Amino acid sequence: MRALKGFGHYRGENAKAWLLTIVRNCFLTQKGKGPARTVSLEDYLFPGRDPGAAAPDLWDPDQETAETALIRRDDQREIRELLQALPPAFREMLVLRELEELSYKEIAAVTDTPIGTVMSRLARARQMLAAAWTRRQAGGREQAI
Repeated sequence: MRALKGFGHYRGENAKAWLLTIVRNCFLTQKGKGPARTVSLEDYLFPGRDPGAAAPDLWDPDQETAETALIRRDDQREIRELLQALPPAFREMLVLRELEELSYKEIAAVTDTPIGTVMSRLARARQMLAAAWTRRQAGGREQAI
């Protein structure tokens, strides 16, 4: 709704960055107003599904075996947990760059941050994520022994 209301102020620059700026600002203004409602992808794709039921398998043409699917799902869960554990400013930069595939310039525009800060936060976020992943993997091997 904010994008539609503010469309008159759109100056023809990158539409994705403009929309993500609006989404980010909505999130930041909503943050202090109460608990945010989060909907998982499975709940969105399969509304009304019993929450206690096993998650449905989404078809993946590269999936060779059930074992690889379980390993991939476990890795995705671990990475999601590690991303959530990052400080918000670093997590935001990493998500915008690696998941949303924005350029440094677009990230700087969306977050209203100098491009040098974007670059340094991205580098630190990648280092923190890699270190956390390494620690978690080493901890998993120690527990298995």
